Amino acid sequence: MTTGSTTARPSAIAGAIEMRRIAGAGGAARGSAARDLLALVKPRILLFALMTALAGLALAPGPAMAAPWGALALGTALIVGAANTLNMYLERDVDCLMARTRGRPLPAGRMEPRVALRFGLLQAVIAVPLLTFGVNPLTGLLGVIAFLSYVLLYTPLKQRTTVATLIGSVPGAMPPLLGWTAGTGALDAGGLALFGVLFLWQIPHFHAIALFRRKDYDRAGLKILPTTRGEATTRQAIVFYLAIQVQLTLLLTPLGVAGRWYLLAAALLGGGYFAYGASGLAAGGPRWARNLFLLSVLYLPLLMVALVLDGAG
Repeated sequence: MTTGSTTARPSAIAGAIEMRRIAGAGGAARGSAARDLLALVKPRILLFALMTALAGLALAPGPAMAAPWGALALGTALIVGAANTLNMYLERDVDCLMARTRGRPLPAGRMEPRVALRFGLLQAVIAVPLLTFGVNPLTGLLGVIAFLSYVLLYTPLKQRTTVATLIGSVPGAMPPLLGWTAGTGALDAGGLALFGVLFLWQIPHFHAIALFRRKDYDRAGLKILPTTRGEATTRQAIVFYLAIQVQLTLLLTPLGVAGRWYLLAAALLGGGYFAYGASGLAAGGPRWARNLFLLSVLYLPLLMVALVLDGAG
């Protein structure tokens, strides 16, 4: 009796340990799957889009309405998440060729493509009626335009033409306009100016990335300006778009979107940003391009903070 008991006890303990190991592995797998689904929506891009959409609503003229905030936030998050997810689904073979993207769930083989496809479509199916009926039809229409232009135009054209950069800047600039139309129900100069600032900001931002990651993009067969037109032309394009973008930020004050304190902040931020960009016009190399990219990432949030703090909405 005693011998049987002592023999059974280690066996029972081992069984319990094995059950816990299996349960832990299952939990880890579920956690990994959740992280991979989250990765599909590109959380940093999604968060940025959400912040600019809410900024657009805060800046819109008239009294702040409580109802659109929640629907706008959720609808924007879902429509952006859907576009990013389907972009990854369509580009899964291309992502295998790039060092910065080969670790994503689909090229790494951690997720079946059909899972990403269904997840992306599900987000879109929820987002469109939410923006259309939870906010207003104009905002819903703009959301659809952003979604379709990103998935059906920008994504496939990246391997065919550098014009894709301009096309991709349209959905990227749409969130503040979604917020503006959520508050006003109309397209007007103020909302379009916000759209323009975001549209123009993306072009030198992307060209800077293309300069210091040129080999990665070339390996994937993506059409970028440094490869098709040369680095000197790319630097000229960067400075050209920087100049227009900075000037447009200054017009937000006479358009009544923001006040004079914002104008001062925009002039100082834009002046520094443009000056650094212009410093690389003649012979800016990869280090200059990387620093310009980092500066662009710092510049825009500071500009948006100044805009919201001194906004006239």
